[in-house]
Amino acid sequence: MSLNENRSSSQSRLRAAGAAGAAVSAVPTARATSASLLGVLARESLLVIAGTGAIALVGQLRVPLPFTPVPVTLGTLAVLGVGAVLGSRRGATSALLLAAAAALGLPVLQGFTSGVTASFGYVIGYALVAALAGRAARATSWPRRLGLMLLASALVYVPGLIWLAVATGAPLGAVIAMGLAPFVVGDVLKSLLASLLPARRQAL
Repeated sequence: MSLNENRSSSQSRLRAAGAAGAAVSAVPTARATSASLLGVLARESLLVIAGTGAIALVGQLRVPLPFTPVPVTLGTLAVLGVGAVLGSRRGATSALLLAAAAALGLPVLQGFTSGVTASFGYVIGYALVAALAGRAARATSWPRRLGLMLLASALVYVPGLIWLAVATGAPLGAVIAMGLAPFVVGDVLKSLLASLLPARRQAL
């Protein structure tokens, strides 16, 4: 074998050894990455489930009104708080999980009830509330934070009133009397309380 052939053979063996070493070292790295992703997924899931639990528990506090199927609850306040603390994405996901659980028959709504009722539109609207509350919590200016919290609270009425109108077949005036007018003052107070939470610099 010539000198050049010997040198080429040695270089080939070195490259093969290097490739094998790289492959072996990549295995622990891949495992570490998978473990890290699983850890992040587990953490995110626990935060979302905790948010759903908080909304469900706080929302049990209710005052039924005789003239409307929509009770007075602290659900909106809970959603504002969850969105502010967990952030828009996690907060909205928590609210959507609550809606899904209620639709599937789990007793997560006020009075430990479930189902797609006449007030279910407000439950769907919780996702909009949480999403904007998460953005509001990042505002360093309190007036801006309050304004965004007020807007977040108002968003619940969009799907809420539409769903209520379809479910009851009532005219617009009656829908507003049943689903909007009795709750405006309370939602302003809830927004004020939520705006007093410290500004969130970053997500959990």
